[in-house]
Amino acid sequence: MTSIPSPEQLAPEEQPLYAPRKRVYPQAVRGPVRRVKWAVLILCLGLYYLLPWLRWDRGPGMPDQAVLVDMAQGRLFFFWLEIWPQEVYYLTGLLVLGAIAIFAATSVAGRVWCGFACPQTVWTDLFMLVERWIEGDRNARMRRDRKKVWSWEDRGRKAAKHAAWLFIAQATGGAWVNYFNDAPTLFLQFLHVEVPLGVLGCMALFTFTTYLLAGWAREQVCTYMCPWPRFQSAMLDADSFVVAYRAWRGETRGKAKDPKAGDCVDCGACVHACPTGVDIRDGYQMGCIGCGLCIDACDDIMRKLGRAPGLIAFETDVNLAASAAATSALPPGEARLAPGMAARRIPRLIRPRSLMYAGVACVVAALMVFGLATRQEVALDVLRDRQPVYVRLSDGGIRNGYALKLSDRRHASAQLAVQVEGLPRGASWQVLDGPGLDAAGRPLVATQADGVAEWRLLVTLPAAALPPAESTPVTIRLLPPGGGHALASSATVFLRPKP
Repeated sequence: MTSIPSPEQLAPEEQPLYAPRKRVYPQAVRGPVRRVKWAVLILCLGLYYLLPWLRWDRGPGMPDQAVLVDMAQGRLFFFWLEIWPQEVYYLTGLLVLGAIAIFAATSVAGRVWCGFACPQTVWTDLFMLVERWIEGDRNARMRRDRKKVWSWEDRGRKAAKHAAWLFIAQATGGAWVNYFNDAPTLFLQFLHVEVPLGVLGCMALFTFTTYLLAGWAREQVCTYMCPWPRFQSAMLDADSFVVAYRAWRGETRGKAKDPKAGDCVDCGACVHACPTGVDIRDGYQMGCIGCGLCIDACDDIMRKLGRAPGLIAFETDVNLAASAAATSALPPGEARLAPGMAARRIPRLIRPRSLMYAGVACVVAALMVFGLATRQEVALDVLRDRQPVYVRLSDGGIRNGYALKLSDRRHASAQLAVQVEGLPRGASWQVLDGPGLDAAGRPLVATQADGVAEWRLLVTLPAAALPPAESTPVTIRLLPPGGGHALASSATVFLRPKP
């Protein structure tokens, strides 16, 4: 009987393009890295779930939710800031800053974002915590999954686990829609079963994706779906901290009592703790998300053996190479910790790569702060009539029409005077159906509180005052009725027929 070769036994050109998933059973570990991960998890989940419930008083008639994406009114409220749709460049700036921050963090500490703060990592950690509470740790889950027939207790534990996962996923979807709706109002709608179908659809989508990615896909998202591992190497250099195995200290592997062996006893604790199933002793690789749980697992074994921790640690390539060179002449099994650690040097955190990222981040942040500090509360957009471009009056004069769009970010409406500058003496202008004139005889327009108001402006030049050029630059300003500095202005042109 001929046996079927495994994929590993096939030649490279004969290996299948798809290999079945080898399920990963991460083992619970304790240690300083795990404690930091728990702290980051609590912080991230706390901000995500509780932020929509924070209140911020913006005055009467305005939403009091601190962070709200108001799709109906086209507003993004973030505490004291109110971003309008035409100010989407602020969101672009935030995305650029976020990307630069991740680039900088990667250049200094490898995939620290992936291992500690990525949403996939945070929710997967939460799902695995619930899994351990209900089904037990690694060995218990493996024994249960190897059974051909499950007992009623096994089925009950599985059902309870998936029910808990669905509850977390539903809470995740519910928190997401709270960012687009008033959270207390939406909660009351749920109690009275009056939730809009669109909201239910978004909740269902996020519930399904959270349950699928954090509960089932897990490490496959980081290994196959996420593009970050594929280009992160471009941001690493020899001084970047990454999770590394100090082979100069651990090799040659052997039993703990073997005097010729290194510190690695080949217990596999580092592999069992890895959420993606990576063996860090094979070197830094795409599947490693830089979470550092293998460090805690290995340090625990080293303490039990009475050896110094740090066989696996956050280390730089420069120090790995220097330590290996310092201990290369020592015979296998001899104490190499002292000469190896003495060869290490302090990594250079300030280097051209980090300075470049810091410089770009400062420039983008400065531009955003300058834009926020100098942006006007009242904005004016002027659209000149295109058809017809001008109207010839019976007395020979020329009239141009303009549409004025007034955006007022203030929470109270106001009346402003319209001033047209750049035309010869004799020009006149009027606002159709306007609220009247100010003391200087200028037509008035009214703004809409926290909204956009539209008015029609007609500018007329008599025949005797027509300029020689076909196009005359014009500036339209909005002034307080009593006079003063212009609150907003916009440039346009006044057109006339050829002389």
